[in-house]
Amino acid sequence: MENIWAIIKSQLGGIYFPDIGWSDILDIFIIAYVLYNLLLWIKTSRAWTLLKGILVVALFLVIAVIFRFNTILWIARNLINVFLIAIIILFQPELRRALDELGRKKIISRFLSFDNRKADDSSLSEKSIYELVKTSLQLSKDKTGALIVIEHETPLGEFINTGIAIDATLSQQLLVNIFEKNTPLHDGAVIIKNNRVVAATCYLPLTERHDVDKVLGTRHRAGLGVSESSDSMTIIVSEETGGISVAYKGALYQDLDEDGLRKQLTKLRVKEEKTSGTKVLKMGGKKNAE
Repeated sequence: MENIWAIIKSQLGGIYFPDIGWSDILDIFIIAYVLYNLLLWIKTSRAWTLLKGILVVALFLVIAVIFRFNTILWIARNLINVFLIAIIILFQPELRRALDELGRKKIISRFLSFDNRKADDSSLSEKSIYELVKTSLQLSKDKTGALIVIEHETPLGEFINTGIAIDATLSQQLLVNIFEKNTPLHDGAVIIKNNRVVAATCYLPLTERHDVDKVLGTRHRAGLGVSESSDSMTIIVSEETGGISVAYKGALYQDLDEDGLRKQLTKLRVKEEKTSGTKVLKMGGKKNAE
């Protein structure tokens, strides 16, 4: 047995085995996790299209180096600083969204809690879901346009400040009165926070995406816009068709019925967020603008 072990050691003696400790293993896992999420973020955002454009430019530079195109290389060397700044400007919306997603990670929020609200207070209650569903169905029946934004974990203070403060209990009667045509508060969005109507006539950013159906109006584009910059959910009622839509995390769910809308709103409940999934698409609504 000792002879066999000696033979094995002699055969492996020329191979270098680095001294790997727990810190090295942890270091590898962290780098792998960061690279995986970086590639996933690039693939699922507009950054993927921009990255392909950058790769094309890099390919031209490689060709210039191989064939010694001195003029092109001189221009590239002198414009490298401008090019780096241009990349930051082009990727600014994607970088902001990526940092926002990082700030919403549960692993960070457990250690850095700047908000004293309890999870049960910030999540959407069953009563609020009931009132929102009743309101949406009533507005849809009357073909009254509406835009209702529900804050989740990302604060919407910058949008709340653009509207008129209300701070009232969420109810069907209140929302229907707000969106009644030719009333002072009907134009703009209503924002709901902690199960209360905090502001009305709020201005929202419009989505900058070019793959959105041209048939969709300003309300739908505003709902998509705020869903791209936060984890809020927006209920949109079309004034032309009475159709009910929901914008959430950059996706638009159209033609929702009562059951479909309720299942979408359930996604904002902390305890049920992981179990709701996307099966709602098969039960009441189609997904658009992904």
